[in-house]
Amino acid sequence: MMDENEHSPLSHIPPSSLKLQLVRPTIKMVHDRKWQIDKVNPTHDLVICLRGGGNYYMEGNANPINLRPGDVMLIPASTRFRGTHFGGEEVFTGIAQHFTLQLFESDDLLSKMDLRPSVRMSSWPVLAPLMQHYRDSAPHGRTTVAQHHQFMVFLLAFLEEAFLGWQAKEQTPNSQDQLSVQIMQVASRLSADLMGADAYDVLDEVPYNPDYFRRAFKERMGVTPHKFRELKRMEFAAGRLGTGLSVKAVAAEVGFNDPYFFSRMFKRYLGASPSSYKPGGERGGTLSG
Repeated sequence: MMDENEHSPLSHIPPSSLKLQLVRPTIKMVHDRKWQIDKVNPTHDLVICLRGGGNYYMEGNANPINLRPGDVMLIPASTRFRGTHFGGEEVFTGIAQHFTLQLFESDDLLSKMDLRPSVRMSSWPVLAPLMQHYRDSAPHGRTTVAQHHQFMVFLLAFLEEAFLGWQAKEQTPNSQDQLSVQIMQVASRLSADLMGADAYDVLDEVPYNPDYFRRAFKERMGVTPHKFRELKRMEFAAGRLGTGLSVKAVAAEVGFNDPYFFSRMFKRYLGASPSSYKPGGERGGTLSG
């Protein structure tokens, strides 16, 4: 059975559809026990605790958020928040990075997600030295291309752990914002349930004309829903081949009775033969069985 958690929330979004902007230089937080803050930021703010800790109270959250090393918190744009030192003598140090993340050039991606406000990063042992380097190397008064790439790594790691689902706001079906949400929901469903309902059946469940939605999906995602499902199926197959399974076994796992037909489809979508994805990366050869 395929794991529905195989794909992270952004794994199905074409990179060209996302636009990250760091709207101000990195804030290198150094707060002693007297530190307090009460403000509203016009853009999103990702706060990462490296040492010490702080207590945050966010508008709309009944309970305070207690940040300790390894905790990452998102303060959504236009959200009022208060912060205080958690107590004790250790200085609260970390990173605060203001940013925007646009989807399809105009939509705020994070506004379409239900997210936990803070998470303790399971990958902290790996990320901690990278985040410390990000803080130490951040230039004063400007941002760099390298920072954008590094911050995207941190942001994606946070979103993967904080993601609860795609929002379904009460909006008119003709709203472009709601259309984007529906496209993300369909893409998520097709990615997570590779052997489930036919892509055309999934389209019957959206509140749009199927032909119109299919065109909108292709415009934003680069392929039709049917081809998107097939692409994700082949990407899943590539991962399974990497574990050492035979081409025949993987073909059967993703619904192909004929491993030779599977091989042709695999190469059509991924541009290489299945054998090139097996351990050792051998090229060409015959299908193993």
